[in-house]
Amino acid sequence: MNIYLTAIVKSKEGSAESMKNLLQQLVVDSRKENACLQYDLHQDQANRNVFIFQEIWESQEGWNLHNSQPHIARFIADSVSIIDGPVTIYHTDKIS
Repeated sequence: MNIYLTAIVKSKEGSAESMKNLLQQLVVDSRKENACLQYDLHQDQANRNVFIFQEIWESQEGWNLHNSQPHIARFIADSVSIIDGPVTIYHTDKIS
């Protein structure tokens, strides 16, 4: 069963470009994973510090594996000084 996620990442004021660079590398690495069906990154037009991922994973096991990948650990370590709060993740059901 596919897993549908929306994840919201916020950068601290003045750190949007640095965060965008980190997130773009995360996209490159995550899209290489076998269970990744979609991994799209968006940036809010009104607040450039807000980044939104639209993700689809093949299964819960695939998403769990994603969260244990070295590129996720690297992002967590590299973003510690520029991230504004925890990443918010919405698990959703596709209805149409």
